Amino acid sequence: MKRFEFDLENAHGLHARPAGLMVETCSTFNSDINIYKGDVKVNGKSMLGVLMLAASKGDALAIEIEGDDELKALDAIKTLINSHFDE
Repeated sequence: MKRFEFDLENAHGLHARPAGLMVETCSTFNSDINIYKGDVKVNGKSMLGVLMLAASKGDALAIEIEGDDELKALDAIKTLINSHFDE
């Protein structure tokens, strides 16, 4: 299992467009991918779940990935986050 923690830096948080990019990225992998905001855990492949986090700029989030392609998934998700979701 891989875990990655980060503070959300997008000016408008994890609104529909970046949430859609996150779900699209997560959905390309076989691994189970969960996103945490505090005690709230959602499936990273669920648009409704990711939007339900209502993550704002500065919120601390964590991503857990478990499966046969977890390293590739981790790299892709980190790249997306580090690009600030192309905003």
